[in-house]
Amino acid sequence: MIGNVEKRCIELGHYIVQTGATVRQAAAVFGISKSTVHNDVTKKLSVINPLLCSEVKEVLERNKAQRHIRGGLATKEKYSKIKKS
Repeated sequence: MIGNVEKRCIELGHYIVQTGATVRQAAAVFGISKSTVHNDVTKKLSVINPLLCSEVKEVLERNKAQRHIRGGLATKEKYSKIKKS
């Protein structure tokens, strides 16, 4: 069981770094909850692979800084679809 958790943490970390995915996107791809992804890549990964953990934190910080922009674009798209209907 422990080996599986470590493997999952490393796979999640590599996926997030390579794709720039958000926690929500990674959770959807791996079929696990957002809280599990967050715990794996912040807490468990820091013990397993600190270098990968720091790379993941950079991606997550960038995503956090951009989330208000993504939300605004989603709202704009929503209302433009309503207007066209």
